[in-house]
Amino acid sequence: MLKDYLRLHFIVLLWGFTAILGKLISVPPVELVFWRTLLATAGLAVLLTARRQVWRIPTADALRLLGIGALVAAHWITFFLAARLSSVSVCLAGMATLALWTSLLEPLVLWRRVRAYEVLLGLLTMVGLYLVSQAEFDQLAGLGVAILSAGISALFSVFNSQLVKKHPPLRLTFYEMLGACLSIVLFFPVYSRYFTEGKGLQLSLEPADWVWLLLLAGVCTVYAFSTSVELMKRLSAFVINLTINLEPVYGILLAVVLYWFKVPGFRQENMSTGFYLGTLVILFSVLIHPVIDQWYQRRRKPAPVDAVI
Repeated sequence: MLKDYLRLHFIVLLWGFTAILGKLISVPPVELVFWRTLLATAGLAVLLTARRQVWRIPTADALRLLGIGALVAAHWITFFLAARLSSVSVCLAGMATLALWTSLLEPLVLWRRVRAYEVLLGLLTMVGLYLVSQAEFDQLAGLGVAILSAGISALFSVFNSQLVKKHPPLRLTFYEMLGACLSIVLFFPVYSRYFTEGKGLQLSLEPADWVWLLLLAGVCTVYAFSTSVELMKRLSAFVINLTINLEPVYGILLAVVLYWFKVPGFRQENMSTGFYLGTLVILFSVLIHPVIDQWYQRRRKPAPVDAVI
């Protein structure tokens, strides 16, 4: 069990590292996500073939997964854009609002009742965001894009929760990565004409970019996902969700370490006291959410017959 816990934390550490990789790779966010999804699709195809899993799924489900893949692409593009517009720490503070977005979107999409404790935790998150925005007012644009990215991530997570019960995770993710890649290809003509300031597509990569990109697609995407699927068979959903909520913590700590070592591109990571106070408030609301949710689910379970007697 200790080995599984350590592997889970290592995966979350890798996910926290993605914003840093996004800053190290020189191409713009749209081209970066195109390469990431293309390489991830190829890697997942290799895994599916090696494990001799069936590729085909019903056409309707395939179209839904490809559509969800477009949301994945939008999430990653806005995520890396936020990291470019601000510091990694501010970007991850904005991404920590994922739980807030999920609590707002789940009742709307899945038609379930609003839970009072989620509303209260959402208000607490808003207090933390206010403190962060006041402390780092010059990075407000990046914070706003990061919050939008968290909202898109929550939306595809809610949609995914319905389809993940019907298809093996590797096959599901393959179709979503394929959908993300194809959606970016379809977006390229509009993007190159209106959003590149006349520069056109910048798909050529520097030698160092290939190293970071292969690490991003191969290790942080394909390896991390396939390993997390394996761990889900042995660890509880509560443990996994609680640990994944530590992703902003690991990411911010990594960014601070890079600042200490004076790595170029990470000079913005020296944050004010107000930023860390606001981030702590957000992270508290995020980390306490699965604890309260587990308590709430236990209370809703019917009492055993012998206990009633």
